[in-house]
Amino acid sequence: MNESTLQRFAVIDAGTNSIKFHIGEREPAGTWRTLADRAEVTRMGEGFGQERVISPAALDRTVAAIQGMVEEAQQHDVQAIAAVGTAGLRIASNGADVVAAIAARTGVRIEVISGEDEGRLAYLGARSGLGAFEGSLVVFDTGGGSSQFTFGSGSRVDERFSVEVGAVKYTERFHLDQVVSPETLLDAIAAIAADLARLDGRPSPDQLVAMGGVVTNITAVKHRLARYDPTVVQGTVLDRAEIDRQIELYRSQDAASRRTIVGLQPKREEVILAGACIVRTVMEKLGKETLTVSDRGLRHGVLAERFGN
Repeated sequence: MNESTLQRFAVIDAGTNSIKFHIGEREPAGTWRTLADRAEVTRMGEGFGQERVISPAALDRTVAAIQGMVEEAQQHDVQAIAAVGTAGLRIASNGADVVAAIAARTGVRIEVISGEDEGRLAYLGARSGLGAFEGSLVVFDTGGGSSQFTFGSGSRVDERFSVEVGAVKYTERFHLDQVVSPETLLDAIAAIAADLARLDGRPSPDQLVAMGGVVTNITAVKHRLARYDPTVVQGTVLDRAEIDRQIELYRSQDAASRRTIVGLQPKREEVILAGACIVRTVMEKLGKETLTVSDRGLRHGVLAERFGN
């Protein structure tokens, strides 16, 4: 191995809806250069139901995705792989068995992290892309199974928590993968608002930053990105009008029709409406007309904390 190879590390973020993968190369100055950054939708939490069981089919999809990521990491001669699991594995009744099965079949041992750690690491990843901003900041990441909120000022974290507000649950409960009536949409938003009651009465932050597959897909649709471009997505400002426009776009089409929308990642068509409703509700509860999109996230925070100088 050469010196450059010894500075390469990979992170796998096993979420409820998608598996995210990142390879970073640490440069002599301590900054990170991205060699790979992608996500694969596996729907690990599909059909969770009351028993909250990860199905054999969902496990197979997850294993296949992780196996491909391990092979890609090996091609880049990474020194180590860090793998973390979030809401789906935290709440699954068979989570420990799934982690063991993934380790046996891929060689990757996933560390299931707490919602607080998830929020803290995501904040670290998002904060690294904001430059010298020093005001009050709320960073949130809404995924398939949960949403993480981190409140801070500058680089200081003041509070962090996770709530079980994720796109998969509302998609299944209100059939948001179909054409949805305005009345059903209002019911779904009311349920999301009730489950986000922990945000009620909080002061509006100087800046609201959103990350994760939902908001990056919304941004790609806004920019009509036929090919995802993180340099375009990073730092994009979304306003409520754009979120509302996209909610109406998704509400009026079923999942099959949504596949034709430029910028929408394959396999996101089923959960994108629920995700957009969550984002819109967060903005309203925190009194923000706009939010800033971060293409960075949990995986970047894990990379910095586990492998940084």
